[in-house]
Amino acid sequence: MISSTSYQRLQTWLWHTEPASRPGRAAVHTLRYAMALARDMVEGEISLRAMSLVYTTLLSLAPLLALAFSLLKALGVHERLEPVVAHLLHPLGDQAKAIAHSLVGFVDNIRAGVLGFLGVIMLIYTAVSMISKVESSFNFIWKVGAMPGITKRLSAYLLVLIVGPTLVFAAIGLTASLRSSQLALRVLAFEPFGSMLLFLGRMLPYLLIIGVLAFIYAYIPNTRVRLKAAVIGGVFGGTAWQTASVAFATFVANANYQAVYSGFAVVILLLLWIYVGWLIILIGCRLAFYVQHPRYLAGTAEPPPSSRAAEYLSLRLMALVGRRFLAGEPPLGFEELRRLLAVPAEHLERAVAGLLLRQVLAEVQPERRLLPARDLGSYNLIQLWLWSRGKTPDPATADAADRQVLAFIGQLESRLSGGPAPSVRGWLRSLDGDGLGAPDAADADGPPAPPEPSGHEDGG
Repeated sequence: MISSTSYQRLQTWLWHTEPASRPGRAAVHTLRYAMALARDMVEGEISLRAMSLVYTTLLSLAPLLALAFSLLKALGVHERLEPVVAHLLHPLGDQAKAIAHSLVGFVDNIRAGVLGFLGVIMLIYTAVSMISKVESSFNFIWKVGAMPGITKRLSAYLLVLIVGPTLVFAAIGLTASLRSSQLALRVLAFEPFGSMLLFLGRMLPYLLIIGVLAFIYAYIPNTRVRLKAAVIGGVFGGTAWQTASVAFATFVANANYQAVYSGFAVVILLLLWIYVGWLIILIGCRLAFYVQHPRYLAGTAEPPPSSRAAEYLSLRLMALVGRRFLAGEPPLGFEELRRLLAVPAEHLERAVAGLLLRQVLAEVQPERRLLPARDLGSYNLIQLWLWSRGKTPDPATADAADRQVLAFIGQLESRLSGGPAPSVRGWLRSLDGDGLGAPDAADADGPPAPPEPSGHEDGG
């Protein structure tokens, strides 16, 4: 086992070494990614999420297959569901075909008319909850929050449930058609085309899983994922999946699990394989994150901002968003704002979430573009500053001494909010040299305070 001193030395060497040769640099950069992924594995958070997805998968497997079966039945290719399930369970050895046959038979016997309306709703809910759990894990890996709005989330989940099976089975159907066509049989008789087609046929499982993983890596996280990052993560995940399936099948063939677990051996092996599969998928997602954000490779987490830094960032964010809005320019997405403000994504997430909660900003898709949510002349600069400070504790849960402190803070904030201040619109105009900071006549005493959003808020 590597000691902490040896680990620190290796860490220091990796991040302070830059070989002169191109192969040397490539080797060092590869080691950095490997070290970062190994560190994530040791920390255990990704492993815990993979374990939780095992439980969710067991609950959602039949509903997911039922939805896929209904879609494929409409396309007339539902008979190909069982071979695909058997291929996914191939590492379980001889029991794979029997389990796949039982699963597909169970799904085929599901009748929407017998289930009733509530039964169908629960079936869809269980399938959607699976995608929601995956989205939560991906968002954790990408250090972003969940997609706002239940309507947008449901539409995204249903798109994944529809597009995923359609792409997989369309590719499988196309491959089967090519293999059975007379033209393909004639081409196989000529070299080197015959060898090339056979090689492509062997590579098809890799290409399918790589394509599916690249799609979910690019689409599911609630942030803009570059194509390069998604493809690299998909290549790693797909290759690791296929390699692990071969290794797991060899392990099952040589391990005498029947002697220990008897009839439960196949259940234990199924749980292990689902866990390995999800672990590979999450590690591939983490690799895509590191490819897009290499600054996180060293593992040095950004410290949380101080209270003044957080307030300053919220005002900078509002100034950038508001000035573009007043100038008639298109709104910027989250990643563009992060680059312009030069702040860590976690800090900007916190500032955006606070202003969204107070209905100062509005977020629209795609790319999480930010716009003012209310008239910039309806509140003044002091009110904006108070809102950027975050929530105060609920007095109902505080003791007598704490309530006195909260009352003192509230009095100070009330005096500030009641003082003269320019509206936010006047402030933004002054930033562009219009009035040199002097408020408009209509804004001399500040506009009337807008109604507060629901919930306990601080002063303003």
